[in-house]
Amino acid sequence: MSTKPIVDIDAENEDLYEHFRFEAGKGQQPLRVDKFLMNLVENATRNKIQKAAEAGNIYINDVPVKSNAKVKSNDVVRVLMEHPPYEYLLEPENIPLNIVFEDDQLLIVNKEPGMVVHPGHGNYSGTLVNALAYHFENLPMNSSERPGLVHRIDKDTSGLLVIAKTEQAMTHLTKQFADKTSEREYIALVWGNVVEDEGTIEGNIDRHPKDRMQMAVYPDGSQGKHAVTHYKVLERLGYVTLVSCKLETGRTHQIRVHMKYIGHTLFNDARYGGDIILKGTTFTKYKQFIDNCFKALPRQALHAKTLGFEHPVTKEFMRFDSELPQDMVDCIEKWRTYAKSHTAEEE
Repeated sequence: MSTKPIVDIDAENEDLYEHFRFEAGKGQQPLRVDKFLMNLVENATRNKIQKAAEAGNIYINDVPVKSNAKVKSNDVVRVLMEHPPYEYLLEPENIPLNIVFEDDQLLIVNKEPGMVVHPGHGNYSGTLVNALAYHFENLPMNSSERPGLVHRIDKDTSGLLVIAKTEQAMTHLTKQFADKTSEREYIALVWGNVVEDEGTIEGNIDRHPKDRMQMAVYPDGSQGKHAVTHYKVLERLGYVTLVSCKLETGRTHQIRVHMKYIGHTLFNDARYGGDIILKGTTFTKYKQFIDNCFKALPRQALHAKTLGFEHPVTKEFMRFDSELPQDMVDCIEKWRTYAKSHTAEEE
C-alpha cells in the first residue's frame, strides 16, 4: 500500500493523497468496490466506504466510481483524499525502547509483543516509530516514508529489529534484506507433531482470496511473491512442536502462513485459526490446560530471536541474539510438564 501524494488526478487539479492502494488478483471475481475495500481495510465500515465513494474519493484504474462499481481481475483500486494519511502526522512519544546495541549508523531494538511497528489503520499512536521519532532526530526514510525502518515484524510477534540512523545504513541494510544476505531466525511453537526433523517450505504468498486480512500460499506460482522458509525441530512436546524458522525471504505473515500451509498453525495465532484446539484430546481437563496456555501466552507463539547482517560501514558481519520472552517461556514450560506427565501415563 502506498501513501505518497499524487498530483492533478481529479478534474479541479487539486493535490490528493493516496490513503490506500490495492491491486485485484488475477482470479478476482467481479465484486462491488465497497465490499472489496471492506475485506481489505481494517476497522472500515460499509457506510464510511460508501460516503467516500459519494464524495468521489474512490478510484478504479484512475476513474472515480460509485460504491456499486465492480472490481475485476487486475483492477487497481485507490482511495484518495485531500489530506495526508494519519501516519504522516507522526507524533513523537516518550515510549521506552529496549535497545540492545547502538552506534552512529544503526540500532538494534528488542520489540515487546503487542507493540505495533508503525502507524497505520487504527493504530496512530504508541508504535515503535512514534518512539523512534521521540528518541532520535532526522532518521532516514524508507521507501514507504517511515523513519528508520529497514524491516518489520507483526504487532504480536516479539523480537529483534534493526533500525537505520543514516541514509548510508538504510541503503546498505535494505539491499542486504532484498539480496537475502541477512540472517533472520525465529522461534515458533506450532500445533501438531512436525514429523520431519527439518525441511524447507516454498510457495508464493499473496492475499487470501476470501479473507483479505489473511495471506495464503499459491504453490503453483499463479500469483503472489516468491517465499522460502527453512525450519528445524527444536523440541517435540506431544501435541505441539517447538521449531526454529530461518527466513530466506521476508513476506507478510510468512512464517505464520507457511507453517499453516504444511498443517502446523502457530499456537494461539487467532488470525490463522490457531486459537482453538487443533490437536489433542476431548477431555475437559485438556481443554482447561489449553485455556491456561492461551492465558499465559495471549498471542501467536512467535519470536524474532536472531538477526545478522553486514555493518554498513565496517563491513563486519554482526549477529545479535535475544532470549525468549517470558510469556513464551511460561507456555513452553507448561507444555513440557504436560508432555512428561502424558508420556508417563502412557508408559
